Amino acid sequence: MGVDIEVNGPVGIVRIDRPQVRNAVDRPTAEALREAIEEMDADRELAALVLTGSGGTFCAGADLHALDDAARRNQLEEALIGPMGPTRGRTRLPTIAAIEGHAVAGGLELALWCDLRVVAADAVLGVFCRRVGVPLIDGGTVRLPRLVGLGVALDLVLTGRDVAAEEAQRIGLATRVVPSGQAEGAAVALGTELARWPRETMLSDLAATRAAFDRPLDEALLHEHRLGVASLEAGGATDGVGAFLAGRGRHGRTDDL
Repeated sequence: MGVDIEVNGPVGIVRIDRPQVRNAVDRPTAEALREAIEEMDADRELAALVLTGSGGTFCAGADLHALDDAARRNQLEEALIGPMGPTRGRTRLPTIAAIEGHAVAGGLELALWCDLRVVAADAVLGVFCRRVGVPLIDGGTVRLPRLVGLGVALDLVLTGRDVAAEEAQRIGLATRVVPSGQAEGAAVALGTELARWPRETMLSDLAATRAAFDRPLDEALLHEHRLGVASLEAGGATDGVGAFLAGRGRHGRTDDL
């Protein structure tokens, strides 16, 4: 259904594979994308997920050619399943978007859904759906201002203008910028880097950080505490603390951990 999966060491890769339409997503693709991500997220051997697209493009958004086809039109009914697939759910694992070419409209919303974004130097991001009157309904108006601030988000949302990789990094939209053609490899390398660290506490801190924006400060602090204590009780720090007490990882070193 236009989605491929692959495992590279500790990293799961979910790839939208509809290059003939620049990886635009229709309903069957959205459902396959959500199912693939859920499958990968349930794999206890993995430390991170990479979301990307084939053929040199991340995702051009919803497939507008499917609008008149009831079987292929993206879901518009109010539900916990987003029109682009996973955008109203959360994963257990950290997610990394590997962006080549265009990540626009709903494709930008998929990138915003990810925790980190590795962007090729010649990639283009933007709310291109503004140009054809299609609204953001996969979290774009919610996640973009949290990431780049309200003023910058409104500039992008209201104008629908192009955002090049250099600007995306400057405003906090791109986590890292890499040479063209290297986004997926760099994203997998980043996911592999995350796999070096004690898994339980990393996932606890990820969940707490994600939830912080959704709660008042006092509640967020207690939520962070509960998650952190649970990870310690599950033994999440045992190996790392043991290594430190044995003399490794001192003075900022990481090569002996």
